[in-house]
Amino acid sequence: MAPARRRCSLRRAAAVLAAALQLLLAAAAADAGKYNAVFNFGDSLVDAGNLVTEGIPDYLATARPPYGQSYFGYPTGRCSDGRLVIDFIAQEFGLPLLPPSKAKNASFAQGANLAITGATALDTEFFQKRGLGKFVWNSGSLFTQIQWLRDLKPTFCNSTQECKDFFSKSLFVVGEFGGNDYNAPLFAGKDLKDAYQLMPHVVQGISDGVEQLIAEGAKDLIVPGVMPSGCFPVYLTMYVDPKEGYGTRSGCLKRFNTFSWVHNAMLKRALGKLRAKHPGVRIIYGDYFTPVIQFLLNAEKFGFHKQPPRACCGAPGQGPYNFNLTAKCGERGATACADPKTHWSWDGIHLTEAAYGHIARGWLHGPFTDEPIIQSS
Repeated sequence: MAPARRRCSLRRAAAVLAAALQLLLAAAAADAGKYNAVFNFGDSLVDAGNLVTEGIPDYLATARPPYGQSYFGYPTGRCSDGRLVIDFIAQEFGLPLLPPSKAKNASFAQGANLAITGATALDTEFFQKRGLGKFVWNSGSLFTQIQWLRDLKPTFCNSTQECKDFFSKSLFVVGEFGGNDYNAPLFAGKDLKDAYQLMPHVVQGISDGVEQLIAEGAKDLIVPGVMPSGCFPVYLTMYVDPKEGYGTRSGCLKRFNTFSWVHNAMLKRALGKLRAKHPGVRIIYGDYFTPVIQFLLNAEKFGFHKQPPRACCGAPGQGPYNFNLTAKCGERGATACADPKTHWSWDGIHLTEAAYGHIARGWLHGPFTDEPIIQSS
């Protein structure tokens, strides 16, 4: 065989072997029950109580009934009527619900939930430099949460190598991040174009956080994108567009959904670069955008009422959204619908347990990821 042909054949063989090894690693890691632990990062979409471990602030409506009513029977600090995506994922792998990382006397041997309400991808200093410091409620950015993880390491590993080995057999859920970053200019009264200017920084921040976790030893990560913000009662109430600015079938604000889609497209590109840089690591994109659109367009398929974007728990506000900024869920004047399972939006900002359950199953088994967490054998 000629040297050039031999080199070509060797390269092809190496590529085939590398691909086969990647598939074997993915399948081995993702079999149900094979993860030693799950570590979760994010904001109020996945906070399991970190914001309330030191006590419940008087202003915090999400720590009052009817939050938590559908599964726990009482508020837990979760911004929903019950379980979140991360709770369903932990249960799928036979693990207990992840304790908030700030919980006292908790065991973190099977993972921790480091998410906290108000979290951003970027540190507070970033917003302060841009005059937006008072518009972020940053109780723990992505990089702060990663430091919290490092602080927890002595509770489940004793050396750098032991920690890396432990993390290599764990699942890391990194996000969603970005929603609160973009809310800073929007809630400051700025235009959507100002939020677009933050986008490269936000996506780079998420990418940098993923790299830090890989350096700690993470081998299996799922990195979610943002939801279609234009479908949420809070934005539909705050922003009124001309008639042609709404989706004819969904009723969502088109320009806000376009914004969310662009963020997700940029994030997917960033994850592609990370995969090329770290071929031995499995990095999955988790889709929040598509399921929420489907909840609206194919409501009956998921057991939801066919209706405009409408909060289950809220109070009459502008339009048909059952949302009022002065009487949000948990506040005086707000009430919950009779059956949250028939709604995808819980409080106009976050989802119901039923919606989170559909998304979790779509991440675990497909189709709401670029590859399912659990690979079929």
